[in-house]
Amino acid sequence: MGTTEVDWAYELAGELLRDSLPRRWAHTQGVAACAQTLAPLVGGHVEVLESAAVLHDIGYAPRLVETGFHPLDGARYLRNAHAADERVVKLVANHTYALLEAEERGLRDELADEFPILDDPLLVDALVYCDMTTTPDGQRTTPQERLQEILGRYGEESVVGRFIRRAAPHIHASVDRVRAAATRAGVQLGA
Repeated sequence: MGTTEVDWAYELAGELLRDSLPRRWAHTQGVAACAQTLAPLVGGHVEVLESAAVLHDIGYAPRLVETGFHPLDGARYLRNAHAADERVVKLVANHTYALLEAEERGLRDELADEFPILDDPLLVDALVYCDMTTTPDGQRTTPQERLQEILGRYGEESVVGRFIRRAAPHIHASVDRVRAAATRAGVQLGA
């Protein structure tokens, strides 16, 4: 049996994060595990979601940092070095309302022009849900606790702090939409 897109994603993300950023790697694995639980909601797109989940933070890898904005750096690397699935690349580029952080960093036009948001709201929301219900150590959490953890780690007036406060209502709405879809589908969610 050949290597799947998901296998490739795990191999690449592990290579980039495991040794240099072990906590980020633990978070990534937790986000990917969450994505697996959403398979009944996303159906045939589960490999796209899981691949994006495991790759969403590769832009933090020291050797990939160019702009210092991990969604853009990671997406560019996936596109330019690996010609990765366009849906995965767009999800990585735009994960968890990255356009709002890009705006804070003066990179909104670059991100929006290079990587338009994927035209699949459920996949977009599903990745937000997985990211924002997973701690930095890969454990399940609530979005409220995750938002507080991010603010505590970066500070309210940092670029990330300003972004996350602006994004919070959108994040909660994404999580609520995933929870509603899960309820309709009879799927039990962990957080």
